[in-house]
Amino acid sequence: MDHTSHDAGATGDRAALAPGSSGGHTGRSSHNGHTEHAGHRHGGVTWSTAAKATLHCLIGCAIGEILGMVIGTALMWGNVPTMILAITLAFLFGYSFTMFAVLRAGVDLRSAVKVALAADTVSIAVMEFVDNGIIALVPGAMDAHLTDALFWSSLLGGFVVAFVVTTPVNKWLIGRGRGHAVVHAYH
Repeated sequence: MDHTSHDAGATGDRAALAPGSSGGHTGRSSHNGHTEHAGHRHGGVTWSTAAKATLHCLIGCAIGEILGMVIGTALMWGNVPTMILAITLAFLFGYSFTMFAVLRAGVDLRSAVKVALAADTVSIAVMEFVDNGIIALVPGAMDAHLTDALFWSSLLGGFVVAFVVTTPVNKWLIGRGRGHAVVHAYH
């Protein structure tokens, strides 16, 4: 195996690599230290990798969604405007987590936005659809207040179900070089 391109890629500018580019990597799974990334392009993604990607999205979504619910409730908005704010903030925070990580790798802002959109859009959309659907289906949850156990239990339950549903989606995406797989070119 020719390691000259690998060695150059290891010391070169990672930010110059295109998403999904291997930077000279061939047969990644045989490289020591690269086994966690071995399946990203060939469908051999582990459930652990998919769960980590999903958890990454879930944290950003949860922060944004909870913040949106708190703001909407504090301003005494109705259910629809509060949910719109919560979903908007969930996407904003979800994208921000990925963008900050990619920016730390030395990528310019425009490229970081593109990576975040490619990495997180499907995952966040599925997660938001599922967890907001759960909240809408739980009797009384839409009218519960921040001080009600029903509000928090339906919200947290929605996050759990969203995690369970979104993890296989992320596994499928990463296995095809999409979703969070595009982020791995930058770390």
